[in-house]
Amino acid sequence: MKVYLATFGCAANQSSSEIMAARILEKGHSLTLEADAEVVVCNTCTVKYATEQKILHKIRQWGIEGKEVLVTGCMPQVQLEDILETNSDVHVLGINSIADVCMALERIESGDKRLRILTSVPEDFLNVPRKRFHSSIHICQISQGCDNSCSYCIVTLARGPLKSFEPNAIVEDIRQAITEGCREIWLTSQDAAQYGNDIGTNIGELLKRISALEGDFRIRVGMMNPSSVNPILEELIEAFSDPKIYKLLHLPIQSASNMILRKMNRRHTIEDANRIIRRFRETFPESTIFTDIIVGFPGESDKDAALTEEWVKQIRPDKVNISRYTPRPHTIAWNFRNIDSRIVVERSGRLHKLCDSIKLESKKKKVGWKGEVFVSKKAKVKGFMTRTDAYHPVVIPQEEGITEGQRLTIEITDVTPGYFIGRVC
Repeated sequence: MKVYLATFGCAANQSSSEIMAARILEKGHSLTLEADAEVVVCNTCTVKYATEQKILHKIRQWGIEGKEVLVTGCMPQVQLEDILETNSDVHVLGINSIADVCMALERIESGDKRLRILTSVPEDFLNVPRKRFHSSIHICQISQGCDNSCSYCIVTLARGPLKSFEPNAIVEDIRQAITEGCREIWLTSQDAAQYGNDIGTNIGELLKRISALEGDFRIRVGMMNPSSVNPILEELIEAFSDPKIYKLLHLPIQSASNMILRKMNRRHTIEDANRIIRRFRETFPESTIFTDIIVGFPGESDKDAALTEEWVKQIRPDKVNISRYTPRPHTIAWNFRNIDSRIVVERSGRLHKLCDSIKLESKKKKVGWKGEVFVSKKAKVKGFMTRTDAYHPVVIPQEEGITEGQRLTIEITDVTPGYFIGRVC
């Protein structure tokens, strides 16, 4: 069968799609362009309303075109009724059932209608063949689900409680990826700092085992919530000291107002987040700080918004993922009274402008920097994307004599809003 694989959302979804793509090809099916497909495997995301609406539109359109549609990812776990209203003939593959994608295709080919394959336990996420988006980057999902209960979050409902994968299986998965030529390892989950809470270990111990593997590679640790980092902060910093780990801390604060954080049920205060950032910067002065902020959460006042803006001015994070709040079904916050959308748009625009100015100002200070970078992957247009030890992105326009996984000494010569430009010294 001719299959088009559509992937939306996070790195965990990308990892699942890599696994499904390899299985599809192994069974003799072909991966093709959207227009030529007989079957569309749609790996969905439901974090944001805009993404949800885009996916529902595509599912409807594929049905009109007469394509069979197999929906997986987060949406069918929590919004199956919405999907069926859009296209009542869709097939469903549960978020933990990606290993059964070819069985689903075979049953679709044999004429099964409205197929449903759902399992409660995640299986075959590690040590399986993959068709990677980037040949040098291995995305390793270390757990499924989350034990937090943020009042706005639908992902916890979709993926369920925390299920950490066995450390031996993770280490072997990464060891094999390194032998296959991967030089950058992305550890992904819903909250990396929660890893191991359910099996008597933690992310610090796992990072030490991964760092001990032979080979010249780099590790990017995914998002970690402040409430999960706090109990293991010192052990985490010790693990991050290994040169194989990028000095990147992705710590979503969501708001700098403790009152709003309580309404969000975030289980941390802004003081907790500041303490974590301070310790990382003390230990790794060149570290990169990413964060996420939700603008316009129900009950957010002008004062609360001002607290968040002031926090950005003081902390000066390197990257801020800004989301306008949209209510998600089945969550506690679904029943909260929303703020006027015009106010949310105005606050979001103001915060975007502030973050962009800080980011560009910080980048310009690095022009002239010389040091070692790790060649991550081919750049989108020309040359290669490289990374400093702090995960700063530096595009090297040169192509001749450069390969993925190589280390280079470079000089930063210019900046763009999204990345640096450099030359090989």
